[in-house]
Amino acid sequence: MAHYAFLDDNNIVTLVIVGRNEDEVVDGISDWEAYYGQVQGQRCVRTSYNNNIRKQYAGIGYTFDDEADVFIQPQPYPSWTLDSNHDWQPPVPCPSSGDYWWDEEGQEWKELGNS
Repeated sequence: MAHYAFLDDNNIVTLVIVGRNEDEVVDGISDWEAYYGQVQGQRCVRTSYNNNIRKQYAGIGYTFDDEADVFIQPQPYPSWTLDSNHDWQPPVPCPSSGDYWWDEEGQEWKELGNS
């Protein structure tokens, strides 16, 4: 069982499906990305539920980066930046102990239970 992500014109994932394994041949069809893309009318790119290819499993709203061949999560906050590993990083590192949430307005981490 393989998973496939459909992309809009901006490489944003609009749908993820379960489909045929890429090594399966059915009725002469072996290029499942091309086949599913033609059926759906969108570009189709394989994704890995186990994160074996393309960095991480695609979700609706993720972006596919053609150059790096990876799926990138949506930006969690406007102040966060994408690092060289295609992960979003906050402007201030999260404390290593305790449970915190990001306060975008104050640009700081706040401990859960404290406002």
